[in-house]
Amino acid sequence: MADEIEEAAAGLVGGVRRTRLPGDGVAIQQKRRVPEGDRVEQGKDAGFVPGCACVYIRTWGCSHNTSDGEYMAGVLSAAGYEIVKDKMTADLWILNSCTVKTPSEDTFNNAIREGQKLGKKLVLAGCVAQAQPRGKMTQGLSIVGIHQIDRVLEVVEETLQGRTVRLLSKKSSGAGGAPLAMPKIRRNELIEIIPINTGCLNQCTYCKTKHARGQLNSYPADEIVARVRQVVAEGVVEIWLTSEDTGTYGRDRDDTIVNLLWKIIEVLPDGVMLRVGMTNPPYILEHLEEMAKILNHPRVYAFLHIPIQAASDAVLTTMKREYNCEEFCHIVDFLRERVPNVTIATDIICGFPGETEEDFQETMDLCEKYKFPSLFINQAHLLPAWRELIPATVKKRTKRLSELFQSYLPYEHKLGQRQRVLVTDVSTDGNYFVAHNKSFDQVLVPRRPEIMGKMITVDITATGKHFLMGRVVEESVSAAQLPSSTSSSRLPTSTSASPSASALLRAVKHVALALLLLVTFDILRKHLFS
Repeated sequence: MADEIEEAAAGLVGGVRRTRLPGDGVAIQQKRRVPEGDRVEQGKDAGFVPGCACVYIRTWGCSHNTSDGEYMAGVLSAAGYEIVKDKMTADLWILNSCTVKTPSEDTFNNAIREGQKLGKKLVLAGCVAQAQPRGKMTQGLSIVGIHQIDRVLEVVEETLQGRTVRLLSKKSSGAGGAPLAMPKIRRNELIEIIPINTGCLNQCTYCKTKHARGQLNSYPADEIVARVRQVVAEGVVEIWLTSEDTGTYGRDRDDTIVNLLWKIIEVLPDGVMLRVGMTNPPYILEHLEEMAKILNHPRVYAFLHIPIQAASDAVLTTMKREYNCEEFCHIVDFLRERVPNVTIATDIICGFPGETEEDFQETMDLCEKYKFPSLFINQAHLLPAWRELIPATVKKRTKRLSELFQSYLPYEHKLGQRQRVLVTDVSTDGNYFVAHNKSFDQVLVPRRPEIMGKMITVDITATGKHFLMGRVVEESVSAAQLPSSTSSSRLPTSTSASPSASALLRAVKHVALALLLLVTFDILRKHLFS
């Protein structure tokens, strides 16, 4: 790897690097050394004009990855690029990958092949690209590392010019990740996903995310609270806190997750709800008393995702999970006792190498005991170091647990209840609006534009395996108030921090390109016919 970016490859003129800013200016930077892990390879210039291309972004995986994809879209849109949903019309694809499960990687690799077959420019992002930059499928392709998403504009523009760029260096400790105040295009303009830390403290044998995200690196609490204030002012009514493990927040900077949560709650207005993301059992045990108080707060969903993965202590040891089943049960029992109608979601891996029938029965017994309303069932997938995995056993156990999960209806006891719900989305089939009650249960309500983004009251008229049906209490609609600066009639759509400015910038650049082509044609005409 070269120590410095070559002048021809990095756009250096006279030893000085010219970097285009998201606005109209050009920043002049001194020639710099490339951080370890970053690289620009020289390629051909394709007659590139900044800001005059369409970009398609596809994201796999967790809410943290989703947030990264939204940030990349926002940065590019602010620079004049058009973010499109139709991949066939795009000039460049950004493929934002997930490395937790083998099937996700397979889908990612298939998307790379498709893009190459169609002749699209490709930029790889996410955990697969970060953890496996020398992989077979990533060869010769540009990569924007998960710690470098704030520099996605550089990578995209170099790639559009035919160069291969790889930015893989990591942020310094204590900085969190990319700046939280960057522009963003949300999938749903009413919901903001805020990463509170990157990396984790575990070394789980089934997960490769640690190799990509690295050690725990928490954002400063003040930066997170500032982001909360910012998005609420933009009209967001639901905030999701995300990371690889929210419970570990602050352990690298003399802070705690509960301290952060109380600071966020202080700035949340009425009508805005907070959802706390996944936490592993060891890091929530010492905070149970405070977490119960927080989950009981009227502006916090009584919901927590705590993955157990297996109920057998022997299997948990093999997985290098730093807790036992008794500790997990203590957490669930404590929260169910102290937080009315709390929803505990969990994960199970079926057929993990070395898992015996007795081990798996312990998992079945646990799920039968708690009847989790949200249960993420995953098959163990073969990694090179695992030689004991038996596919037939994995499928059989997955089927048994799935049948158990489908055998009970978790919401029957809520039939006839009157509940407060926050309306934030549209159902997949388009027939209903989607709301959530205090327990973060999914409640389907009639499509009425005046209730979108509002906290309303409904009567539960029916329940299913994964949802409740709500009839709107009319008095609550007229009384419902939105947080400040929120429109009362909008539907959730993707939004940029400054869409009008981006559109104007794109228009100006397209006009400039047209004028440039006309001048070029006129010069050629005079030269040929003089």
